[in-house]
Amino acid sequence: MSMSNSNCNRDFHNRLMHRSMSSGLIKILVVLIFFSNVPLKSEGQFHDWCIADEQTPDDELLQAVSWACGNGADCSKIQENQPCYLPNTVRDHASYAFNSYYQNSKQKGASCYFNSAAVLTARDPSHDACKFDVIP
Repeated sequence: MSMSNSNCNRDFHNRLMHRSMSSGLIKILVVLIFFSNVPLKSEGQFHDWCIADEQTPDDELLQAVSWACGNGADCSKIQENQPCYLPNTVRDHASYAFNSYYQNSKQKGASCYFNSAAVLTARDPSHDACKFDVIP
């Protein structure tokens, strides 16, 4: 093998190693960025809240709210003159009711589904005096 072939092989190997290391560093950075943006509980577990899906029509949300409030959700805080009454929208009231049901029932296997009317979020939907519960 000539000296130039040896140098070519070494250059090729060095470029390949550089690309591999760059790719690995990018993957590590993506993972670090993801985990730095996800809220954690003090024990290191993730918080999640169940809220109304933005795409669900109000009539479907109303049916799901009725079901949630009749099956274990604490809907007293979305009544008039209570801390979660405002904003007085179907979507906001649904989010509170869905989350109340989900937090109180998830240990028993409940999901955040409500016939496709709800989604999970890692962002706390609490606002002003209206606090959305989160139960580990």
